[in-house]
Amino acid sequence: MADDALTVIQDTLEDNAAERQVEFVAEMDGEEYQFAVQYDLLEALSGDVPDGDAIEMFDRYSDDILEAALTALGRDMKQSLVVVSENDLD
Repeated sequence: MADDALTVIQDTLEDNAAERQVEFVAEMDGEEYQFAVQYDLLEALSGDVPDGDAIEMFDRYSDDILEAALTALGRDMKQSLVVVSENDLD
C-alpha cells in the first residue's frame, strides 16, 4: 500500500468543531473513502490547538496527514469512516 496515493476531494473538507475533527473524502484507485482527522493529530503536527483554523492546519500538513490516513485505512479498508489519530503518525 506504500505506493498508493490518496487524493483529497477538496470540496469535501469540513471542520467539524463539535466532534473535534476535520472530515473529508479521499480517492484511491477509483474508490472513495470517508476520513475524520482528529484535532489531536493536527495539534501533534503543528504544536497548536486548532482554533477556527483546522482546515488551514490540514492544508499545511496535508502530506503527513495523508500518510497517517493511509496507515489508518490499512487497518481496515471496509470501515465506513476512517478515523485518523495521532497514533497513526510514524
